Amino acid sequence: MEIQRKLRSVMFVGTSSDVGKSVITAGFCRIFKQDGYAPAPFKAQNMSLNSYATPEGLEIGRAQAVQAEAAGVPCHTDMNPVLLKPTNDQTAQVILNGKSIGNQSAKEYFLSGDRAELFEEVKRAYQRLASRYSPIVMEGAGSISELNLKQRDITNMRMAIAAGAATYLITDIDKGGVFASLYGTMALLELEEKACIKGIIINKFRGDMELFQEGKKIIEELCGVPVIGIVPYFKDIFIEEEDAVSLKQKRNQPVAGKVNVAVVLLSRMSNFTDFDCLDKDSRVNLYYTHTREGVSLADIVILPGSKNTIEDLVELKNNGLAEVIIQAYQNGKTVIGICGGYQMMGQFIKDPLQLESAAGEIDGLGILPVETVLLNEKTTRQCTFTYRDFPETCTGYEIHMGETFVHGADKPVAFMEEQHNDGCFLSEKCWGSYLHGILDNQVVINDLLAPYTALQAESTDYRQFRSEQYDKLAALLRENLDIEQVYQHIKN
Repeated sequence: MEIQRKLRSVMFVGTSSDVGKSVITAGFCRIFKQDGYAPAPFKAQNMSLNSYATPEGLEIGRAQAVQAEAAGVPCHTDMNPVLLKPTNDQTAQVILNGKSIGNQSAKEYFLSGDRAELFEEVKRAYQRLASRYSPIVMEGAGSISELNLKQRDITNMRMAIAAGAATYLITDIDKGGVFASLYGTMALLELEEKACIKGIIINKFRGDMELFQEGKKIIEELCGVPVIGIVPYFKDIFIEEEDAVSLKQKRNQPVAGKVNVAVVLLSRMSNFTDFDCLDKDSRVNLYYTHTREGVSLADIVILPGSKNTIEDLVELKNNGLAEVIIQAYQNGKTVIGICGGYQMMGQFIKDPLQLESAAGEIDGLGILPVETVLLNEKTTRQCTFTYRDFPETCTGYEIHMGETFVHGADKPVAFMEEQHNDGCFLSEKCWGSYLHGILDNQVVINDLLAPYTALQAESTDYRQFRSEQYDKLAALLRENLDIEQVYQHIKN
């Protein structure tokens, strides 16, 4: 379809975190693509342990990669120039333009003297993106009314003003307190910021929307801007979540008649979207657990990625889960590890630069014949591979700071087209791999489940499935939001 004329940027901000900004941003990326434009997502600063490798081998927030997929364009670091990946409660690794520039405490990051330069970096990324795509579909972070952070903000209303973006405020009515959160948010904005807000979106509504029409009028009177629509709470459209907050609402126990898969819920768990495809398999009951019982009752135990492998491993040892995981392996259950979980399954992890811990070295779970050395240089790349001896071509991506060495016979899990192979295959019921997204491939899922069920799932094109979900999301937004009003604000 012929690309139409250039549009003003549009931005979606929130009254708080987890109100649905990422999903609605993805939905509008899809709408603009369907309507013949060339949209691209942008989030100036993201704080998330879910990240993704761009085609150039650089790192951005996973949410922006999802939004780029919805827009039908390759993801790029200009879509998320600053990514903060928490390593503990007070410190985060800072990713700038796709590359780590080291760890900083919250105080160091937010109070450092280079905030002005960081904002300039963010604006340059936006300008590069805007020269290639239109419209830019921007996403804010958290609440836009955090007064103590506003002067140091590089991602919310300062960015909206800098981009001249038509901005829409999203609130989650399912949380309650919708009137106070909207009115309070608007009341705390400065005049220049208020001028950016063109409308309000009420998200995650349950029940009969006709019963909220009076509430809608009250909100419009209080806030002085129109409510452009009310989006219903949905469970039949599957869009990757950005935050692990959602894991708390997921199933957390075994189910009879299914292959029960327990993902160990680590404190610093990263890339939990690795298990979305497995979760949708009709043969599987996947749940997240941090209890001994939850692990012991599973058929398959998965150790996921971690932003601080050593500290999460220490926690597993202290709470007794390490012992239960080892026992599961000894009892013949399936135990696999992805990225940090792969490192944990080895003999030991060395940290000579003390990147994750002052201890410098820790014994692993001793399940796999591997040892890991944590390095300052991060590996980030997309990968094409074959799994074990199966002929199907698979895809995944690597994001890790360690190098893992296999003792004895080297049996890779994945055979790359490039010069290196990946992982350690001990048996059909025990292996580890650095590859995020390895479980997005049907051949891997079928092999993982083979010891537990004779049922065979139909081959699923997960990429096509995701594309269908973006279309369903776009249709839902078109049905419930005044899209024409949005176009009126962004057409120059």
